Amino acid sequence: MLEPGRPPKTDKATILSDAVRMMEQLRTEAQKLKQSNEDLQEKIKELKAEKNELRDEKQRLKADKEKLEQQVKAMSAPSGFLPHPSSMSAAFAAQSQVAGNKLVPFIGYPGVAMWQFMPPAAVDTSQDHVLRPPVA
Repeated sequence: MLEPGRPPKTDKATILSDAVRMMEQLRTEAQKLKQSNEDLQEKIKELKAEKNELRDEKQRLKADKEKLEQQVKAMSAPSGFLPHPSSMSAAFAAQSQVAGNKLVPFIGYPGVAMWQFMPPAAVDTSQDHVLRPPVA
């Protein structure tokens, strides 16, 4: 009855034994599918956890990137950190004027290091002892 192409069986014992055999096969197959489904569900949970970790790391990296970009902008701001001549102290302002109301050109801003405007190779002192040995 369950096997197409063969003549149908009429014996009850044969029909029942075939049905029992088919039920056992279906039960084992269902158990395998159930186990496979559980394994896939576990894998999905692991992947979701990994996805959340990656999302958190991405947000952290994005915040770090923005912080670094702000630091770079702050460091490379063109002369925005130099004090304006009008905000200098009276002592420095007095040196730019002389008697007779003549103005002397003001050379540089006081208190600002000029090494930061020099190329890094000119500021490197790691090879000074080799290039310029001390005079005895």
